[in-house]
Amino acid sequence: MNYVKQYPEITSLPEITSLIDGADHTDVKVVEGNVTLRQFIASMLSYYPWWIISLYHVRAVFVRILGMRQPAMPDGLPKLLPEDIPMTPGKNVTFFILRHAKEEEYWIAETPQDKHLRAYFGVVVEPVNDSLRRFHVITIVHYKHWTGPVYFNTIRPFHHLVVRRMARAGVR
Repeated sequence: MNYVKQYPEITSLPEITSLIDGADHTDVKVVEGNVTLRQFIASMLSYYPWWIISLYHVRAVFVRILGMRQPAMPDGLPKLLPEDIPMTPGKNVTFFILRHAKEEEYWIAETPQDKHLRAYFGVVVEPVNDSLRRFHVITIVHYKHWTGPVYFNTIRPFHHLVVRRMARAGVR
């Protein structure tokens, strides 16, 4: 949690600190923009350039080698609208399951259950002025099996690149 301590916007939320406790990996990407939380998430989760799709296919081979499961890539990639982003825990958006949300404050989702790791993806909003918001995009990972650190440490450089680019897409 040491790295995340520099972000009081995140560590002040008990919904997130409970997920960070004991985490094997946490990271935060920060971007600013004049969009709402729902617009930001919809744009992030609709960002599918060719190179991310290619990385997803490479990942599929690696996942099979480790004996892990991966949800199938949908035939049509969703172009989400702000109204498609749920704010009710338990609802799904793409392959994420929403765990905690508060309009214009935070949105925290979990990846589907798997044997190798448990991962959370969240966004915390910090108002800068009347229209500008700072978005803190957080990833939290807990390893559950020896394949967890092998998998995550292999994809980690790509994870940082993908999440950073998705966050930038969120404010466009």
